[in-house]
Amino acid sequence: MNLFASLPEQLTAEQFDELLSRPTVRVERILSYGQVTPEGQWYDQVEHEWVLVLQGAGRIQYADGSEILLNVGDSVDIPAHCRHRVSWTAPQQLTIWLTVFYR
Repeated sequence: MNLFASLPEQLTAEQFDELLSRPTVRVERILSYGQVTPEGQWYDQVEHEWVLVLQGAGRIQYADGSEILLNVGDSVDIPAHCRHRVSWTAPQQLTIWLTVFYR
């Protein structure tokens, strides 16, 4: 599979594509085009999540109010049950996230 194949020109909502799933690991490609997590909604997952930006840019906000900006090549490891949300993605460019959820 090519992670850059069949990319949409526009999105009305984030697109989640599961690439691999095993009992202790799951890999997804997430596509964003200016989308953010709705205000007041937080991800609080049982798995740890490693996130890498392959194209575009995005910002992750944590429940304590801190934020991290991720540009191409940047990654972050989010511990399980660390409440977070996507607070911004590049509005004029497709952002491609590669995420690895693991236990």
